[in-house]
Parts: sequence; C-alpha cells; structure tokens
Amino acid sequence: MTSTSPAFSIGIEEEYLLVDASSGALREAPRAMMDACTAALEGQFSPEFKACQVEIGTRVCATVGEARDDLKRLRGTVADIASNYGLAPIAVSCHPAADWKKAHHTDKDRYNDLERALGGVARRLLICGMHVHVGIEDQDTRIDLTNQLIYFLPHLLALSTSSPFWQGEDTGLASYRLTVFDNLPRTGLPPRFDSWGEYERTVAMLTDLEIIEDSTKIWWDLRPSHRYPTIESRICDVSPRMEDALTIAAITQCLARMLWRLSRNNQRWRIYDRFLVGENRWRAQRFGVNGGLIDFGRREIVPLSDLMDELIDLLEEDAGILKCSQEILRARDITAQGTSADRQRQIFSDEKSAGKSDEDALRSVTMSLIDEFTADL
Repeated sequence: MTSTSPAFSIGIEEEYLLVDASSGALREAPRAMMDACTAALEGQFSPEFKACQVEIGTRVCATVGEARDDLKRLRGTVADIASNYGLAPIAVSCHPAADWKKAHHTDKDRYNDLERALGGVARRLLICGMHVHVGIEDQDTRIDLTNQLIYFLPHLLALSTSSPFWQGEDTGLASYRLTVFDNLPRTGLPPRFDSWGEYERTVAMLTDLEIIEDSTKIWWDLRPSHRYPTIESRICDVSPRMEDALTIAAITQCLARMLWRLSRNNQRWRIYDRFLVGENRWRAQRFGVNGGLIDFGRREIVPLSDLMDELIDLLEEDAGILKCSQEILRARDITAQGTSADRQRQIFSDEKSAGKSDEDALRSVTMSLIDEFTADL
C-alpha cells in the first residue's frame, strides 16, 4: 500500500422517484422536464432505468461541506423544475404504494439491453439507492481498503434504511430495496481480492466471454468504480433527508481514511468471513437501527447506538482532518430518533389510528417524503 495520502475526495449519487405533487402517485418524467433538468445541471443529471426515476451526481468534492452545497443545488433544481409539471421528487428507496408492474423502463439502448439481459428480474427494479465515491488513486490501495471496508457496510445500511413498504404493504423489513436488488446477478457483498491484478483478471473473465461489457455491470455493495479512481459504496438506501445522506457520506469518507491511517502503522482491520458480515447485513436490512449488529470480537449483539459511539470515537481524528466532525456526530441522532423506515411506519400507524384507510395512510407517508426532500435545502 502506498504511503502517499490518497485524496479522499467525495462524490454522492442519488436516485429519486417522481410523484404527482398533489396525490403522491408515481408519475413518468415528461420529456420537457428531463430536457430542462439536463440543461440546468450540466452533466450532473440523467434518466434512470425506470421512466419515473432520475439520478443526480455531485461534483468531485474535497469535503462533505462542499458536497452539501452541491447536493443542495441539485436537489433544489430538480424540485423546482419538477414543480412546473405538477411533480415532486422523493428520495426514497421504494415508493410506499406503487405497483412495479405499472412502471415502465426508460426507452434507451442501455436500459433496453438491461431488460433483455435480466428479464423479469429487471422489471421489478422500482428501487432507488445512494452511492458514495471516495477518491483513492492507487489501485492496490483501493483493493486493500475495499477488503477492509466490507466489515462496516451493515453499519452504513442500517443508518440509511428507507424502504419498509412495497406495493402498499409493510414488508417487516427496514430496507426492502435490497431484497429486490439481490435478485440480480453480481450483487451483494464483494469477494476478497489480493491485488488489483487479481480483480482485473476476474472481471476480464466475464468481459472476454461477453457476459458483461465492462465492470459497470458488477453491482456489488462496494466496488472499485469503473469510471473514476474511487471506492464506490452502493449498499445504502437513498435518504429522504439530505443531512442524513451527508452523515452517511461523511462516515464512508472517514472510514476509508481511518483504514489507510492504520496501514501507516502496519495495522489493518480484521477481515471477517463474508458469511458473518452477511449476517450483519441481513440484520441491518431487517431491523435498521433497532436490532443491533453482531460484534464478532465480543461475540455479542450490540445496540447500534453503542456501535455508533465507538465508531465516532474511532473516526474522531479523521473527521477533524476531513472537516466533517458535526456530520459524523449526527449519526447519534439517526440511531436515537430512527431512520426514514421508522418515520414512515409511524406516520402510517398514526393515520390508521385516526381512522384513515390504508390507501390514505400510505398517501400521507408519501406526502411526508415530498416535504422531507426539501426540508434541509
């Protein structure tokens, strides 16, 4: 591993669903709206697989503070332009009530090819995620840090959970999105690689056989980016509240620096079997911040609030250098107050207690997501 410090730059990608601003029902994006957003956001906006879905990406940012400014501009611009068409974006991983069978995919070569390749599995992909890129220029360092970062993926997922409902029903999960996504090939926790060369040879096996055209079709929870010299975390649900997204991005950035910092002292984070990390992944998917994760060293299930306290202490030096101490501390608020999944369930329960039908209660959930999208702007 190189002794030269990586940039630890940060970039955030978010996927949004478009809904009717009055009813909360899912809507496809009008071509005029897409053209207006594309022109206004200069390469930072694009369609996504579903025609009711769009994606934004921040610029390469040195700090989370810079990312906040850019994300605020991106969210605000999409919301403003969408409002001209009676629409609103929501940053949620599953629409509370929409039927995936009625959501058409975007008529674009890339997405037409994707549906042909994946069949019915692709048609269910009415889901949105958040991706966080951290700049790591050296290729072998990128692989080494990826191997160690796998341990923390369940922690990040737990903080992000925003998809408890699917087709109008409470799934019992905090992140149903992963249940849908994991039906695709080349998903889940990444394998461990000993070097960049081994990673490239593994990818080449599939590209040489023309199974995939490049590594963008590898959708692991964490991967070396195909386009950029970054590690790309892909495990998280998208966060309705912008500040929650920034906290998760800050933790991701600081974790990468912490693990690199350990390497300077000839230390490293212990790499546990994917079977064990996978159990924590499931616990985060099922319970969000409420069920605790396994501490493999202690052989105990530890409340996420305790794990976040430990993580905040562990990342204190890195957060100070990367200028994101306040964002890191906010993880305590998320664990104490709950994630979007908890808030959605509470709204649904309150509305049902007030005598509302399931349909009306779910509509209230969706309308709250519209409000949260712009609450931090």
